[in-house]
Amino acid sequence: QEGMPQTLSSTSMFTPCGFSPHLHTSKEGEQGGLIFQDGNLTSASLDALIQHLIPTTDYYPEKAYIFTFLLSSRLFIEPHELLSRVCHKCIEQQRLDDPVLDKARIRKFGPKILQLLTEWTETFPYDFQEERMIGHLKDMIHRIAPCDEAYWKKMNQLLQALNQKLATLSHGQEGIVKISAAVSDKLVAFKTKPPSIQREILSVCSDPYTLAQQLTHVELERLSHIGPEEFVQAFVHKDPLDGTKTCFSEQKKTSNLEAYVKWFNRLCYLVATEICMPAKKKQRAQVIEFFIDVARECFNIGNFNSLMAIISGMNMSPVSRLKKTWSKVKTAKFFILEHQMDPTGNFYNYRTALRGAAHRSLTAHSNREKIVIPFFSLLIKDIYFLNEGCANRLPNGHVNFEKFLELAKQVGEFITWKQVECPFEQDPNIIHYLHTAPIFTEDGLYLASYESESPENQTEKDRWKSLR
Repeated sequence: QEGMPQTLSSTSMFTPCGFSPHLHTSKEGEQGGLIFQDGNLTSASLDALIQHLIPTTDYYPEKAYIFTFLLSSRLFIEPHELLSRVCHKCIEQQRLDDPVLDKARIRKFGPKILQLLTEWTETFPYDFQEERMIGHLKDMIHRIAPCDEAYWKKMNQLLQALNQKLATLSHGQEGIVKISAAVSDKLVAFKTKPPSIQREILSVCSDPYTLAQQLTHVELERLSHIGPEEFVQAFVHKDPLDGTKTCFSEQKKTSNLEAYVKWFNRLCYLVATEICMPAKKKQRAQVIEFFIDVARECFNIGNFNSLMAIISGMNMSPVSRLKKTWSKVKTAKFFILEHQMDPTGNFYNYRTALRGAAHRSLTAHSNREKIVIPFFSLLIKDIYFLNEGCANRLPNGHVNFEKFLELAKQVGEFITWKQVECPFEQDPNIIHYLHTAPIFTEDGLYLASYESESPENQTEKDRWKSLR
């Protein structure tokens, strides 16, 4: 593959855009253990990559390199171990152990190491939930602080920002955990249609625009908790050079990512439940048409994840078998949406729409135009195949950096999207309903469906009998 594709704009700081000019020594070649091709870093030993991350008095790594390496290095070395090695090398190279420090030199180096630590804490805050990480960080700053009072202030700002970020993130996580617990305990237990006191979606929100906006709220809220590293940690295998343990064996740190996938599944089932619940087919048809309008508005907003969940809910067989109900629905709009999300050609239509939304987002003037919420399980699948399709290391033991540039490109784009502030006003009532409204299990959906329109063939009759 020729050099990495250039990104659409230089402002998207996470996406790799080639490397710093002083590295373009030749078309091909090696420099300090780094292998280049067409000016792009393609592979290197882990040591050389760590060395390349470390600032000196007159060198600072490219933003794109920092992101790519911090994202992918966790496949080879745990973050606390990496930070420890970085600090160690800085102490050696800048002679921070000398009884008398070279102040002029450290004043050149200080701002650069502070900048690196700041970028690390801002982009991968979850790494710093570990005491050891904070320990290394403080130790580093304590060593350079005697040379400049301002470094203390900088450290306090950095730690304050980090604490705030971690507090927000964990607060969000607790909220999500509470909701999931509440939902799984008492609500999914419906086997048969509940009494009609059950509130339905149309009594809570009858305007498709409003519901699409509230769904976008939920999506952006949940996205904001996902750390970029979760994409890599979801696929951690044993590193062959380290035959003993996998990194992060103590826990897969992917809870936000998993919670987000659960939300998608909940939305599918909620849509199916709302459609199968009403007793009259006229009402069921009305609910289907309502959700088609909601889905269409999600498409216009750029919220592809909710859109896909709604379509998936409508395509579940307990819903799609309701022939009499569907005969009352104006389905033209539905087919247009289905066509947009058609999996043929590796989701060709959807990917085209996503590129359009991503492009719009780059030139956007308002937060509303910036919204891009990708169909999440496809994004994970893409990253999974990228990960499975290429080795992390080359036969000579070098890290396959070209692969990680591509990974950083995909994850980096996602990071840009998840930072968009939701421009719509929040409606706590609707959001509460979306998270807590009872939903049927799959069996419950079939039962409700057969009660609405009785079984058509022997298979359905047998299934109904076994469910009852």
